[in-house]
Amino acid sequence: MKRNTLTVQEVAMYLGVHQDTIYTMVRQKQIPHFRIRRRILFHQETINVWIEKQETMIVQEAI
Repeated sequence: MKRNTLTVQEVAMYLGVHQDTIYTMVRQKQIPHFRIRRRILFHQETINVWIEKQETMIVQEAI
């Protein structure tokens, strides 16, 4: 069975940012995530869609 969730550390590495940045974004509800008890997890596909949305928003602001 292939795992399709990412941890905070994995998302930080995937996005190229520090783990503290991810924790801040989670706290401010700026990045899609879910919790299982105290663990913060991310669906990999949801993160990819979120990245595409962020790119689209930046392009639209530039127009």
